[in-house]
Amino acid sequence: MPRTRRLRSDFNLGAGQAEADPLLSEAFYESGDYCAIRSRRDPRCFVVARTGAGKSAALTRLEEEFPGKVIRIAPQDLSLPYITDMQAVKYLDQLDVRLDLFFEALWKHVLLVEIIRHRYNVDSPVAKQNFLRSLMEKISRDPGKREALKYLEEFEGKFWCETDQRVREIVEKFERSVERDAGAKLAIAGQGGNVSGKGRVGTSSESRTEEAERYQRIVNETQLARLNKMISVLNEDIIDSPQNAVYVIIDDLDTQWVDERLSNDLVRCLFSAVLSLKRVQNLKVLVALRTNIFETIDFGQRGAQGEKFRSLVLNMKWTRADLRELLDERARAAGREAGLEIDSMADVIPHGNSRRGDPMDHILDRTLLRPRDAISYLNECFSSAIGGGNRLTWEDISGSERAYSTDRLLALRDEWGPSYPGVIDAFEVFRGCSYPMTRTDFQSRLDEVMLLPAKRNFAGVEWVESLSRNMWNSGDGKLDWMKVYKPLTALFFKFGFMGCREGRSPEVVYSHDDPDHVDHHVRLGPDCEFFIHPAFHCALDVQLAESEWRRLSSHRH
Repeated sequence: MPRTRRLRSDFNLGAGQAEADPLLSEAFYESGDYCAIRSRRDPRCFVVARTGAGKSAALTRLEEEFPGKVIRIAPQDLSLPYITDMQAVKYLDQLDVRLDLFFEALWKHVLLVEIIRHRYNVDSPVAKQNFLRSLMEKISRDPGKREALKYLEEFEGKFWCETDQRVREIVEKFERSVERDAGAKLAIAGQGGNVSGKGRVGTSSESRTEEAERYQRIVNETQLARLNKMISVLNEDIIDSPQNAVYVIIDDLDTQWVDERLSNDLVRCLFSAVLSLKRVQNLKVLVALRTNIFETIDFGQRGAQGEKFRSLVLNMKWTRADLRELLDERARAAGREAGLEIDSMADVIPHGNSRRGDPMDHILDRTLLRPRDAISYLNECFSSAIGGGNRLTWEDISGSERAYSTDRLLALRDEWGPSYPGVIDAFEVFRGCSYPMTRTDFQSRLDEVMLLPAKRNFAGVEWVESLSRNMWNSGDGKLDWMKVYKPLTALFFKFGFMGCREGRSPEVVYSHDDPDHVDHHVRLGPDCEFFIHPAFHCALDVQLAESEWRRLSSHRH
């Protein structure tokens, strides 16, 4: 097609969501993080990323690159709300019975059976019997392995069923064993009739302790010993060669249940089960979590070794160079689709100049350095382009910024709203602020945020009061700025909503540059300046201060 063909309004760089992205296969950019995900030698198996950072895209690409070698377990197939809602589980939780061993055994069972079903295509009773017979012959000389294999024989007709059915079978079996001991108490406690105001079973402290110990023994009588031996069978006899290597993906664990305490235990025990499976050489289990969900999980609870888990976390991040290359790949692929010769983004964006600077820097400055942000901004530019030429103009870019900015502010609300209800009201407090704000200006806005609980129907009373507690507890009227304002400052910084610049530093630092930046008290001193991220300027009508305008102008020249 001729090089002079004009860009049409339907030209775009694909979608920001992996499940709806037509260019994912053709224009996937292999970042260092993706290479780490793909590598079975890289021990990191917990993929943590902000929404829009390409986590799901990377896992989808893994499925495409290794067809038939990837098992995907969807969170909705794990019946997690079903588990946490069961009366037996609630009853034991009220007694402070530790359910970790049961939860960990449940996860190991789910993962083992999924891998075996995949490896031997077990989809019927006949296929199950053939698999068991073949494996029993293979391990006939090892009594420990033979005993472990009997564990699988106990699951009669449910072995080949859907994951959620097998999960429910195990949980119901556990509940029946508890019911035999709990009897009527379980039903009464489940209805709230025998529960004290603190949520404890309404018995004396001595009898409650005895009861808890009895149920703890039931929990401890799990199949962990045989399951752990089955992991050895998995490693040595089932996926015993690189040709049989497999990946297991658990993606997008849902926010609707992860905030509950029992669910925290469930996820923590999932991590423990994955840790146990790391000794299987030709297996890599990948658990993907959004950053805001990962931060709610208490890995130190009840003696869990959080440091071990965190050492296996892959925090997905993007550099400007990575994003430029990703956008170039997408521009080439989109050009082929549209019949245009496009070698890079430079062919479809305006030329840089001394007054406006580099257009790609302008666009990336208004992202949180995530692929979805950059793709969203450029797609908005293409769809609303008014020039009708073969490349965007500066007017197209500036004219699209308000719609893009509003969309990004709402996306930030959607990302953090489940953990911080009403957070959009806190963002609105900064409407019309200057860029930058002095510490005094910024403090006055934070004072307004602290007063939001007095606003009618404000949904975030709990988190705002928690983070502003030091303000209301300073009885002598003397405020320590760091104690009073740092908690909210750190939260907005973590969101990516604002950044800061020390008095003598030329650079503004945001969380995507240095997540721990505001942890250092010296960086929030009296001469510190605060900046609402440029992605949200148009949405909140942020005003560029004259001093900052002069600084930016001199920098461009």
